[in-house]
Amino acid sequence: MLLAAGRSALGVAVLAAPERVTAGWLGEANAKLPVVGDLARSLGARDLALGLATLQTLGDSDLGPRVQALCALVDGVDVLATVLAREHLPRKGVLGTVAIAGAATAAGLYFSHRLARD
Repeated sequence: MLLAAGRSALGVAVLAAPERVTAGWLGEANAKLPVVGDLARSLGARDLALGLATLQTLGDSDLGPRVQALCALVDGVDVLATVLAREHLPRKGVLGTVAIAGAATAAGLYFSHRLARD
């Protein structure tokens, strides 16, 4: 539940202040590019929607595990995309994103299996 709430909060933060939120991940110069703000908003909307969907399906033994697995998938793609772009990103942004999104991937897979068993 905390993971889903955190995902939703991150989505709201990115929608409200994309440049501020993405500066640590992408670097100050990249975060100021208008196209980055537009793409960040789409990621913010994605995280808000996934967080809300997760919160709404936690008690559903059919949909809950699927939504958790979907969240793990997108977090894993975030890790992969960050690693692929690492030469163009600040080191602390890469390390932070890989650590946070990697942990979220593992947690999503764990909760998906846990909800499927319950």
